[in-house]
Amino acid sequence: MPDYTGDVTPGGPAAVRDLPALTVTKVSVGPFDNNAYVLESKTSGTRVLIDAAADPSTLLALTGDRLDAILTTHQHGDHWQALPDVVAATGAPTYAGREDAPGIPVPTTHEVDDGDTIRVGDIELEAIHLVGHTPGSIALLYRDQTDPDGIPHLFTGDCLFPGGVGNTWKDPAQFDSLYNGVVAKIFDRLPDETWVYPGHGKDTTLGVERPHLAEWRERGW
Repeated sequence: MPDYTGDVTPGGPAAVRDLPALTVTKVSVGPFDNNAYVLESKTSGTRVLIDAAADPSTLLALTGDRLDAILTTHQHGDHWQALPDVVAATGAPTYAGREDAPGIPVPTTHEVDDGDTIRVGDIELEAIHLVGHTPGSIALLYRDQTDPDGIPHLFTGDCLFPGGVGNTWKDPAQFDSLYNGVVAKIFDRLPDETWVYPGHGKDTTLGVERPHLAEWRERGW
């Protein structure tokens, strides 16, 4: 299997990352170059989709029409356009941040709060609530329970990207909220090797981004 880079393009092939207990499949879908991620347990075959963003046929082909849960990182439409079709095809329960759930036009089976552990079969993800891009955005942290010294894997939706935090529409209060949340809940807690899987574009690591935190604060976006 080729080395994973996380570089994907709309309509192009998926990128597959082989972890000790999990396979992560990343694909870009739709007109807004959204990333969607399928997490599959190597032990149980449990499958979780993060962001049914668009192109339901593409997502269902990756999952074999079988999913155990669908997690939506936030309420913006480009992150749930395929959700009605994927739920209809798989019957999978849905998860979203409590404050954003009302803005998602598919009923949320499980509303998630900050620090909640989402358990789907033998896959565990920690929800990290971040306010600023939306009121109820959640990042999702995966740690391999079989490898405590392994690197953390963080799915950040539109809250953290290579080069900065997510869009806060030049609103200083919203920027402060998102920036401070990302620093306190992510950079202050997690090591440099933490791998970041964003809602759009290329992956990064906290170590690559950490030296630029003061620059982000200064520019205000």
